[in-house]
Amino acid sequence: MLTCAGRVVMISGANRGIGRAVAEKLYREGYTLSLGARRPAELGEALHDWDSTRLLVCPFEASEAPAAQDWVNATVARFGRLDGLVNNAGIARHAGLEDLDETALDELWVVNVKGPLRLTRAALPHLRQSGHGRIINVASLSGKRVRNDNAGYAMSKFALLALTHASRRAGWGDGLRCTALCPGFVATDLTRDVTKVSREEMISPKDLAELVAMVLALSNTASLAELLVNCRFEDML
Repeated sequence: MLTCAGRVVMISGANRGIGRAVAEKLYREGYTLSLGARRPAELGEALHDWDSTRLLVCPFEASEAPAAQDWVNATVARFGRLDGLVNNAGIARHAGLEDLDETALDELWVVNVKGPLRLTRAALPHLRQSGHGRIINVASLSGKRVRNDNAGYAMSKFALLALTHASRRAGWGDGLRCTALCPGFVATDLTRDVTKVSREEMISPKDLAELVAMVLALSNTASLAELLVNCRFEDML
């Protein structure tokens, strides 16, 4: 198991939901954190009692191309290193297979795929230098199967799994390990309109935060490529 002391981890979408739960868990574990948020002032205000020597809050808008490199640069400038990246920021839009209007599909692709890709690309040199760099991509069971008519969302999550495996391949020799975290329904704002599963039956963001902490702490010889998390029974998943 790797020690958390001194290790620097970036988390996108840290304002709320899964990202916020992960940030709170890793802070308690002793990690130094760089948190990316669309509204950094609000997040900084909420975390005013955290140790400022272990915390950096930066603006990050996944749809803006320069944002990834700017955030990585700010993190390394502040802490001098980077050991982990949690690509959590994402959106849910409905994009059906037969929809002629591709606006929703384009939004999904930019935020759910190109956002993590740009962060990975910018972070890769520093994660390689770490010798035990970690990337955790918060995907979905929708990246493993297609269960409804939202083809566009599933496509974006399938692509995120491909990015995970491409990143594992690119950085393996330098100690970089990458994991796709694939949960079912999670009790966050993203699922507030879901009625097929009650909030009480959904996965808690805190449980996912526990899994992220575990993956970050595993040694280089115990790598999890994909971690599937169910809240209801699914054949083969």
